[in-house]
Amino acid sequence: MSKPDAHKWEFKPRFRRHAFGWRSQPAILRVRQAVAEIKKVARKDAVVAAEGAVTFLERVSPALENIDSSSGAIGIAVNRAIEELVSVIARASADETTREAWLERLWEAHANDDIPYIEKLAEYWGDLCASKGVASAWADRLVDTVKLAWSPDPELRGYFHGASACLSALYGAERYEELVALLELDRLRFWPYRRWGAKALAAVGKRAEAIRYAEDCRGPSTPGASVARVCEGILLASGLADEAYARYAIEANPGTSYLATFRTLTRKYPHKSPNEILEDLVASTPGEEGKWFAAAKEAGFLDVALRLATTTPCDPRTLTRAARDHIESNPTFALGAGLAALRWLAEGYGFDITGADVWAAYSNTMKAAERVGKAVEIKSDLRALAASTRDGISFVAEVLGRELGLP
Repeated sequence: MSKPDAHKWEFKPRFRRHAFGWRSQPAILRVRQAVAEIKKVARKDAVVAAEGAVTFLERVSPALENIDSSSGAIGIAVNRAIEELVSVIARASADETTREAWLERLWEAHANDDIPYIEKLAEYWGDLCASKGVASAWADRLVDTVKLAWSPDPELRGYFHGASACLSALYGAERYEELVALLELDRLRFWPYRRWGAKALAAVGKRAEAIRYAEDCRGPSTPGASVARVCEGILLASGLADEAYARYAIEANPGTSYLATFRTLTRKYPHKSPNEILEDLVASTPGEEGKWFAAAKEAGFLDVALRLATTTPCDPRTLTRAARDHIESNPTFALGAGLAALRWLAEGYGFDITGADVWAAYSNTMKAAERVGKAVEIKSDLRALAASTRDGISFVAEVLGRELGLP
């Protein structure tokens, strides 16, 4: 096995203090490359890879200090890197001296994280410890400072960057009752801390109490989705998938898009039919039925997809692409999708729409119409649509008029 500190990492010289300017995209690319490099090494030598992961986490925050992080994209990228690299460090079969050295380096990096970029690292401290004994030792080291930070005396209490690390270490050490008791000192009832209490109660078999504990934390400053995820996880771990689905699945799994949400739920709840999941998702967003068009299309429910797309507004470009992709395989569906796209374009929907978008929708619609023998009928319908186009978006009528030969 190679000496962990002897490996030459490509990412290392790239992540020096103030290595990046203000733009986030180059840095995001470098973060992803670094993670990929470390994971590649992990397939051959886990200890060397873990050393690389620690080195990256030490360097990443100072390297990113000058970046404009207002979009949140770089923060998301670093958080994902942390999630992936924690498992690399935790799985490495390192001796006690090596692991303790890693933890000390990570602790110092976390303490000096001014922006902060690696704040989330503390939440995985129990995993990083990799054993109950090491986790217990870290809990002992941190718990008195946490108690002081949560003191009722305003002269004593204050912020401590290691509070989450302490709670994670207590959990990793399986000191569940002590963890719950410690949380009673937190007068702010801060959800990122309190969630550890719910997990601890569940770990000792108090499932119903754990869910009540989590639910009691709901409030204006607590993200409901985060509470729902913890409760859903407790029920799934207990084998109660139906209850987890009924009570928390939709709230706990918002995706970056409606389609992403649908995909997440179908993966997480394979015993539920895609049709049932889709129906429940549509019902959860009254007035936004059209936004589930892509999910219904992906599931193969083309009739349902068209019904949704004609019920409430749907992104015209999504509909146009669907029409284009189904002209040969299902021209009837393609025709319906194209007509829906033109309808919503005529009513002013879509972001940064141009004449090219209108032409694409028209072109794909007419190709589908020709395949089903309805070209004359559809052109008549589109003439009426052009005539009824709302004021302020006359370019839609102009494009249609030009294609249809209107005066």
